[in-house]
Amino acid sequence: MLFSSTIFLFAFLPFVWIGYFLLKPFRRVSNVFLLIVSLLFYAFGEPIFVWLMITSIVVNYFLGLWSEKVEHGSKAGKWLMFWMLLYNIGILFVFKYLGPTMMFINTQGNYQLPIPDFLLPIGISFFTFQSISYVVDIYRKNAKAQHNILNVGLYISFFPQLIAGPIVRYNTIAWEIENRRENWNDFSTGMNRFVIGLAKKVLLSNTIAIVADRAFLQVNDGLSLVFAWVGAIAYGLQIYYDFSGYSDMAIGLGLMLGFHFDENFNFPYIAQSVSEFWRRWHISLGQWFRDYVYFPLGGSRVSNPDILIRNLFVVWLLTGIWHGAKETFIVWGLWFFIFILIEKLFPFMKWMRKKGRVWPRVYTLLVVLFGWVLFRSNSMTDAFSYFGSMLNPLKSHFLSSQDLMYLKEYGLFFMAGLIFAVPLKPIKGMKWISPIAMWLLFMISVTYLVKGTYNPFIYFNF
Repeated sequence: MLFSSTIFLFAFLPFVWIGYFLLKPFRRVSNVFLLIVSLLFYAFGEPIFVWLMITSIVVNYFLGLWSEKVEHGSKAGKWLMFWMLLYNIGILFVFKYLGPTMMFINTQGNYQLPIPDFLLPIGISFFTFQSISYVVDIYRKNAKAQHNILNVGLYISFFPQLIAGPIVRYNTIAWEIENRRENWNDFSTGMNRFVIGLAKKVLLSNTIAIVADRAFLQVNDGLSLVFAWVGAIAYGLQIYYDFSGYSDMAIGLGLMLGFHFDENFNFPYIAQSVSEFWRRWHISLGQWFRDYVYFPLGGSRVSNPDILIRNLFVVWLLTGIWHGAKETFIVWGLWFFIFILIEKLFPFMKWMRKKGRVWPRVYTLLVVLFGWVLFRSNSMTDAFSYFGSMLNPLKSHFLSSQDLMYLKEYGLFFMAGLIFAVPLKPIKGMKWISPIAMWLLFMISVTYLVKGTYNPFIYFNF
């Protein structure tokens, strides 16, 4: 079930509100209600995988109890980590990576291994990473184990962040699971945040996606120089408004129900380095890899540059693989590894910043833009072909009349996407307009939602 669907907006969400606030005086009962509706939310799209969700809840509940009893670094603790990773990474590997791995092995020789044709459980990468962080934080004594299995279930399966994040750390909402205090200010703030996220998705991402899709579909069919650049920028805007829009809706839904999730985006396209970009983009994923992979490997505080290179390589290889087993995702991860490594080893960014803010941002945007081409392409062959259209004027024509028609038709949305990707100063004395603007934005979004056909969230695939 999509947040940006009429059945969610006008059936599921009102049902949740009514049921939750009727049960609000009874905290345990209201938590059970949220758990049930979260499982129903997941079952709406993937009923066959509800068993996987319930199994993960049960297994990680008992692993959490076990981790509370063992000492950090002890032999028993290491066995705990082994079994925890075997289960959580195991289910992720089976459903997401086993098929591509078998296909790769078959292409390396005269093998005919059977290729499993598993459906990919929606959001498996997100709820698996939350489960891992829950057990590890208890093992490290950074959080206390939850002794109520229903509350563990609510943490892992809570519908606002279940499908596409943000990846919520247990210790950030542990108190709120049992002791949250709902209030009208949080509810109204959450409503506004949800509407903004809905508008990002429906009005900007879905519309700009039409331009991006046209460009990438033309990669081997006469893609023009100008439209290659426009398409790459369009995809960068599409994925930003798609994913940050979902995060806004998730954070807003959490606020309406008394939960405060950490921010997941902070205007990443104003970053002045690639490292800063990743501190602003998908913040919860970056922090997860930092705390559970990078720091345990030694982080940046190592005397040997070779160890730093290894640590960064592992993190960015895993970041690419987390998004999928395609070669383009892996190369995309290693693409960012190269530039972040350069920024850490060589102080050229300090020199560049002395020249002003423009050049660091141009450099960062170009690196990110070429990264998005890798991310969006179906294969490395397509990616190189797209790069050729962007960089080689002799390879393609400048701009076709049909491309110009697309620019005229969707140019207004494209410009709006560029404008709202940077922080804007609020207009003084205009706060009274906000409620009217939110209702208007909601009504326009619903109108486009009903009329439109393109609606899936990109990160549902991960």
